[in-house]
Amino acid sequence: MKARDIMTWPVVSIEPDASVQEAIVRMLKHRISALPVVDASGVLVGIVSEGDLLRRGEIGTQRRRPHWLEFLLGPGRLAREYAHTHGRKVKEVMSMDVEAVGENASLDDIVTLMEQHHIKRVPVMRDGRMVGIVSRANLMQALASLVPVAEGLASDAAIREKLMEEMDGQPWAPKGLINVIVKDGVVSLWGSITDEREREALHVLAENTPGVKGVHDHLVWVEPTSGYVISSGEEPLEAKAS
Repeated sequence: MKARDIMTWPVVSIEPDASVQEAIVRMLKHRISALPVVDASGVLVGIVSEGDLLRRGEIGTQRRRPHWLEFLLGPGRLAREYAHTHGRKVKEVMSMDVEAVGENASLDDIVTLMEQHHIKRVPVMRDGRMVGIVSRANLMQALASLVPVAEGLASDAAIREKLMEEMDGQPWAPKGLINVIVKDGVVSLWGSITDEREREALHVLAENTPGVKGVHDHLVWVEPTSGYVISSGEEPLEAKAS
């Protein structure tokens, strides 16, 4: 999937000379947390978000620092902060460093960009003009739409073969320590794990194998320091050893 496949369009935007109050009203009206800022010629010049409006003089949340720290910061930084917390126009409070992607960007590229820059949305551009926006909500909607479809594997044997193949390809999976039994689509995991975190990962791997209807956990882990045996709790340890 690409950016064009999940982006929101048309995009609710705002002009640089609009008031901060107008931006707030627009965000509340459309139930969105940010607005791209577009000038009269349609060029994206910034973005204003809820985060840009957290520190405001009107509600007394502007930054307050000791005088010695203000001295170290210098008048330039303090002046910029004052303009940001007391500005009345969007252009005075917006973030101008906007990270954007093209409409053919992959979802992996978008997520990487969000993680690197700690942002929640990315404008989508075509020929220098914004054609959409991808937010975290769009990514969640894309994920929700991809409901797994059971492929109806022919037999329990086919399910087991697929599961073992997937397990063999995972670097974290304990090699030669796990046995898998499949009956009527229900997977039973037997054997020992080297780390308790492997238990959850094996469950997820089994549950994502097409045709699997359920998972029974018979795995055990021996805590290396104490030698204490930790089982799944599904059955008594004696039953598992038999």
